[in-house]
Amino acid sequence: IAAPQADMPTTTQLAAVSGAMAIGLGAFGAHGLKTKVDPAMIKIWETASHYHLVHSVALLAVSVGHGHLSKRSLRLAPPLFTAGMALGAITPIGGLSLIAGWLSLAL
Repeated sequence: IAAPQADMPTTTQLAAVSGAMAIGLGAFGAHGLKTKVDPAMIKIWETASHYHLVHSVALLAVSVGHGHLSKRSLRLAPPLFTAGMALGAITPIGGLSLIAGWLSLAL
């Protein structure tokens, strides 16, 4: 694997790693877990993998278009996204944190 480009923003690098992880984890769920866990759990895994991939693409879009975002948005959104991921199992706090993170980008 080549070293990252020196001029590539860290958020772009994180988006790329996150996207690769989303694909890898999705494949693991589809191929590695299918015969080992209940089908209902596979459905949960699929949903989580989908959200992960969608947010990876969104992170890439925010990284590429960061010049159009306010500094306040860029300070507020990351903690909200992190809280959303960390608290995802605590319904509805995780989802609400993710929603707040997205809305903070509109500020």
